[in-house]
Amino acid sequence: MAQTEPQAGGPVDPPEVTVTIERRRSGWDVALGILMVVAGLLILGDVVVATVVSVFLIGWTAIGAGLVLGVWAFTRFRAGGFWWALLGGITLAGLGVLVLQHPVRGALWITVFIGAAFVAGGVTRVVAAASLPRGKGLFVLTGILSILLGGWILVFPTEATLTVLGVLLGVQVLVEGITLLVAGRPRITSGPRPPAAMA
Repeated sequence: MAQTEPQAGGPVDPPEVTVTIERRRSGWDVALGILMVVAGLLILGDVVVATVVSVFLIGWTAIGAGLVLGVWAFTRFRAGGFWWALLGGITLAGLGVLVLQHPVRGALWITVFIGAAFVAGGVTRVVAAASLPRGKGLFVLTGILSILLGGWILVFPTEATLTVLGVLLGVQVLVEGITLLVAGRPRITSGPRPPAAMA
């Protein structure tokens, strides 16, 4: 079947663009990964100090996110959703201020929230395992472990407060460092889609 050539001067369709996400590892990624692995190990070596740092970090992050959400709300003054965004920003910033004013209580609240999230996530995994064609055992096992960990946090929140936040922060930094060492940072690239192969 013959193809018709586009007429000269006629409209030309813009080329299709593909966006791909790939990981590349550079020397800076390796250096940063090593620093993050060392930092993660140092954090895990003194989880009590890391817990205090994480509480203040969460508090300031909540204040910053609340301010950004409040400012963004005014950009939607006539587009709808203004009051919900403004109320959410005020609430988030207020929670951040409360955490900074009462870091001990803030750490306790955050720990209880994490425990409840672990229990909810574990129950979700166990329930979802019933509908999986394969890998049910792994989902059930991880779900039960999450429920047990969350239950321990909720039953002993005071003891858990001194360690849970620090351990989570240390593990997160350690995992991010190992990821940088192994796979590097994700990079988004875009370009014209290659023409489809002719049959």
